[in-house]
Amino acid sequence: MLYVHMAVVLNDLFFPKTDPHTAALLSAFAFCSTYVLRPIGALIFGYIGDTVGRKPTVILTTMMMSISCIVMANLPTYAEIGITAAWLVTGCRITQGLSSMGEIMGAEIYVTEITKPPVQYPAVAFIGIAAYAGTVVALAIASLVTHFTFNWRLAFWVGAGIAVVGSIARTRLRETPEFLEKKHQKKNDKILDLITREKIGRKTFWAYFIVYCGWPLSFYLAYMYFNPILKDSFHYSSGEIILHNFIMSIISLISIVFLAFLSYKVHPLKIIKARGQAFFLLIFAIPFVLMYATHVSHIFLLQVAILTFTLSPIPAVSVFIKYIPILRRFTAASFVYALSRALMYIITSFSLVYLTDIFGYLGLWLIMFPVTIGFLWGIHHFEKLEGALLNS
Repeated sequence: MLYVHMAVVLNDLFFPKTDPHTAALLSAFAFCSTYVLRPIGALIFGYIGDTVGRKPTVILTTMMMSISCIVMANLPTYAEIGITAAWLVTGCRITQGLSSMGEIMGAEIYVTEITKPPVQYPAVAFIGIAAYAGTVVALAIASLVTHFTFNWRLAFWVGAGIAVVGSIARTRLRETPEFLEKKHQKKNDKILDLITREKIGRKTFWAYFIVYCGWPLSFYLAYMYFNPILKDSFHYSSGEIILHNFIMSIISLISIVFLAFLSYKVHPLKIIKARGQAFFLLIFAIPFVLMYATHVSHIFLLQVAILTFTLSPIPAVSVFIKYIPILRRFTAASFVYALSRALMYIITSFSLVYLTDIFGYLGLWLIMFPVTIGFLWGIHHFEKLEGALLNS
């Protein structure tokens, strides 16, 4: 999250200065570089997670994050070593993307397998909330960098320290009983053979995939898409944009914490369905708010609305995970998570550069409506699975 939210500062340090259009494409490239190779990483770490165990996978990925943060903290800028800086920082971003994917999915699967509903819903949701908290802290550090000349390199040293502490703490975890039970069954056991051959239903796979496509769209719109508008239309500096997003992230964090606690009493599928329906209605208003916004508060309220009614699987993550066979769970869940983000961040960040040029703000509809309709369809599919499970 540090690089994502400090991109308005760091892109100027690590990439060559160009015209606004090329700069937008370079910014999209730097942003997407985190996610491009995630599907490959999902297959690698998924195999380790499903064969060796959940615990060693999350330790390994946390250490990868620590190393990439250390490299970033010492990386020379474009002014010092030229285009090599751009390639090195992109390599670090790719490493961070691979490791963060293994971390969060490993943690969500781990907690899903050691808890039961209804405690399971908020417990797993708080892993996603930790990611939200990471956003808030990253924006707070970025604000210190821009307003009080705080050394941005120290921020990555702090990130590396957190990752090291996390790696050490996770060595004390025990492997999940659910995974060990399946792993230690004899290979000639008919039950194990049945589990090993069991596959995710095609419709369930696509429902899982399209639900996870919602958050990348919401995140990019709220935190990335509006930055040029704030800079060009309202003359915001980089520091003001970061502070603006920091305040917005605090509001978003409060709302998601509330929903996590609510999921203990209300089924999480009902929560994200209601939120998705509200987002669908919000889509109609977004282009017109952007066309006629006369004050920065209009943009701020729109961003808060997008994050409040975001197309996020939280707090229903554990519901989706449990419908994946145990011995395929890490690989399948990680791959879907990684593929959805890789595709959606690439499609969203690059296509909006051109769609906005051609259709104006109405071009947002060409992405937002299909993704939101798919999100609601995916929830409907899992509602049917939950209903069938309860009836059985």
